[in-house]
Amino acid sequence: SEAYFYLANIFHTQGDFSKAIKAFKKVLELDPEHTDAAVSLSVLYNDIGKYDEARTVFEMANEKVKKKSSGPGVDDPHINKKFSLKHYELADLYFIYNRYDEALFEYNKCVGLDPNNLEARIKIAKVYAKKGFVSKAFEELTKIKNEFPHHLPARMALGVLHYSAGNTIEAQTEWQRILERNPEFHEAKMYLKLSKSATETTL
Repeated sequence: SEAYFYLANIFHTQGDFSKAIKAFKKVLELDPEHTDAAVSLSVLYNDIGKYDEARTVFEMANEKVKKKSSGPGVDDPHINKKFSLKHYELADLYFIYNRYDEALFEYNKCVGLDPNNLEARIKIAKVYAKKGFVSKAFEELTKIKNEFPHHLPARMALGVLHYSAGNTIEAQTEWQRILERNPEFHEAKMYLKLSKSATETTL
């Protein structure tokens, strides 16, 4: 099974997706518990637009991991991170098509498996904002900022949320704090400049 797994990865790298799919399937025929092969096959299906197949393979693999991890002390951070990234991909897909409830569900699964994925936590706040739960969005971003004060993307998102809520001074404060830490943070520079220009025009 390992030989077929390495062969499948070579085919995938070379862009020969049909051979890669066949090889990953062969791995799972020989070793149905080969979680890496299942996740790789799911990602490959997702890449070529076969979302139903991707979800089916992913959910089957996920169930097997749940059963394995039901024993005391059994928890593989490497596998958890792989599944976390898959949930993140699915969440992004739902978010793009404005399916916010499903996106929120998947982002939360992602964070549950990998609490260090701060980008997923920021996306959760963005979903809350899209759904109209602005206070929840503020709460989530403020929590990230307090826990990880050096994580500038969270501050950036908090500034944008403040600005969209009409809190211009608070927004500008966040962006200025970012630029104090990283003067080359392009997005903060741009938003700060635009907000100041808008304020001057209004005056």
